[in-house]
Amino acid sequence: MELTFLTDLGQPFVVEIDPNMELENVMALLEAESGISVHEQSISHEGRDLSNPKATMRESGIGDHAVLLLRRKVQVAGRTMEQDAEMMRLQLLGDPNLMRQLQQTQPEIAQAAQSDPARFAELLRQTRARQIEAEAAVESMNANSFDIEAQRRIEEAIRQQAVFENLEHALEYSPEAFGRVTMLYVPVEVNGTPVKAFVDSGAQQTIMSPECAEACGLMRILDRRFEGIARGVGTAKILGRIHSAQLKLSDLYLPCSFTLMEGRDVDLLFGLDMLKAHQACIDLEKNVLRIQGREVRFLAEHELPDKARDFNDGKPGPDDLAASTSESGSQAGPSSSQAPRQPFPGAGHTLGSAPLPGQGRGVPAAGAGPAQQSKFPEEHVKTLMDLGVSREVAISTLEAAGGNLDVAASLLF
Repeated sequence: MELTFLTDLGQPFVVEIDPNMELENVMALLEAESGISVHEQSISHEGRDLSNPKATMRESGIGDHAVLLLRRKVQVAGRTMEQDAEMMRLQLLGDPNLMRQLQQTQPEIAQAAQSDPARFAELLRQTRARQIEAEAAVESMNANSFDIEAQRRIEEAIRQQAVFENLEHALEYSPEAFGRVTMLYVPVEVNGTPVKAFVDSGAQQTIMSPECAEACGLMRILDRRFEGIARGVGTAKILGRIHSAQLKLSDLYLPCSFTLMEGRDVDLLFGLDMLKAHQACIDLEKNVLRIQGREVRFLAEHELPDKARDFNDGKPGPDDLAASTSESGSQAGPSSSQAPRQPFPGAGHTLGSAPLPGQGRGVPAAGAGPAQQSKFPEEHVKTLMDLGVSREVAISTLEAAGGNLDVAASLLF
């Protein structure tokens, strides 16, 4: 094993040693090489002091061609930390190999060594202070290893180390995971009006916003008998259904039904019902939507709607449903003043289907108004709430089922 020792008393020197040699024997060898007695030697590697004299180089984590710092433990009269830092800086500048290794491990210090001596000395002081702080923390945890708080800190340190290792692995082997993925949009025309449709195979129905329906002139044929509540990750209000309208995709004219749902993040969501009905294929290799022999190119990032670009910048996107949830577990409805704007949920057992009994006919939305008193057994109400609905919806469903718990549970599914 070949090790390079950087000292503050002279030029760096290289020593050939056995990886299984103990630290105390290495220090004896260094005494003859550097003139620093064993008792005065302080050896560190990558900011970590080697303090166990019985540990071998391999056990101490020292690899071949490693660079170690050898310094005196005692203060030399007339010498200051700035002088030591300047001597070390000059040694680095005089050894291209050491400078190259420093650029790989500590690029900021390497840059300061080349251009700013004062900054270089300050960085060395900061590095040493962090090292002393870390050593003190480790000693404190070891001294109180049976203390619950110390155990928590040790556990957190282990967890953080696992996180850093996982991050380094991802950066090295799958850096593409840190890239930004744009959503899939295709240009369509609805009733002659150009619209950029978001293709979502995870959405049960094709969904349109009220604003888009108004722009396309479809509100006059909205069937409000299908209004209700969509439940997925959260809740959103279904305004009704447009049973048939003309949708142009490429040169194809396709009949399409739309579920109108409150939300402003997507104008038109091209759902699984249309994809299956026309046997469409999302071809990510060619970046096209293939449908009835046509290939429609997905829009590039600069062609996306402004709302979609906001999503790619880290803001809520078309698939997020940010309905607020209180501590009691009841979900705030779309009309709640504290709930953020409601995007379209990708799934839900009532999405696009006929409304539940009582919905759309004066039944309050989930979370609207104060807690409702029930004339039904409290255990029946709690049983339905355990299925993921609010107290108000549970009571209204029991009313529609005539108080029969089994029938009410079946209505929710």
